[in-house]
Amino acid sequence: MTARPDPLPYLARLALAQAEPAQPGATLAALDAALAGAVGHILCTMQVHHAGGEAERVWSNLPDAYPVGGRKLASAAPRMRELMQHGRPILIRTEAELRASYPDHAGATALGCGSAMNTPLRWQGRTLGQVNLMHRSGWYTEDDLMLVRCFAQMAMPAFLILAETGTIRSPQSPQATGT
Repeated sequence: MTARPDPLPYLARLALAQAEPAQPGATLAALDAALAGAVGHILCTMQVHHAGGEAERVWSNLPDAYPVGGRKLASAAPRMRELMQHGRPILIRTEAELRASYPDHAGATALGCGSAMNTPLRWQGRTLGQVNLMHRSGWYTEDDLMLVRCFAQMAMPAFLILAETGTIRSPQSPQATGT
């Protein structure tokens, strides 16, 4: 495992971003930056869950490859059901496991990703969304799960806004995207 830096400065920047006016986008951008610095990623996407098991992408650090607004039925896969219904994170360590777990793995593997971590954001016993990180094979370990969960939960106000309004305004995407 690659040694991780001190997460406190990244947590502080994430906390301060919540005071910025362009919400929820400012918080999502800060979460992406914090996770990149504290844990690392090649790809970072964030999704909001809708009734019926559909997940909508509300953030992407690579919007050309993984655009905001993309939707997919996420609840069909057993591992995703565990995340969505019970709030259990998903940790994938190898490219073979990535290929076996995600039918749409080709884009991520083309970027050099071979490990993944899908972290639920829970509020009052319900999964409102998730943060998805991908990096090269072997990057993420069990030791990363709690830290990423803490970072993700700090973004809950942004996800509550998204769940309530169904829109996102961000520095990355100045147009509102409806659900």
